[in-house]
Amino acid sequence: MKIRESAENYLEAILIESRNKDRVRAIDICTHLGFSRPTVSVMLKNLREKGLVEIDENSSLFLTEQGLQIACATYERHCVIAELLIKIGVSPETARKDACKLEHDLSEESFACLKKHLASLT
Repeated sequence: MKIRESAENYLEAILIESRNKDRVRAIDICTHLGFSRPTVSVMLKNLREKGLVEIDENSSLFLTEQGLQIACATYERHCVIAELLIKIGVSPETARKDACKLEHDLSEESFACLKKHLASLT
């Protein structure tokens, strides 16, 4: 399933927050992404309708299997790109910001080659 960059960012944010907290709520995503509560609510509704996110009776957010796959793939791209940029001398802060932009538009072929190259450096 191909989804938009903004949806990938939300799924990735839920994944990251879930690694740091027992319970992830919409307000955590607002803080993580720097968006307003109404904006986050609209996107979470869309993600829920697409079957990528579930919200329980306590308003906790959970990634579905499909949502988790997309989030993990996006996060892996982010980590690989950021690490490679840092290794070539880019500051960690800039590398993370640039990785956020590049992770969505890079082809599978280019990503596979970057990942392979990074592995050869370690």
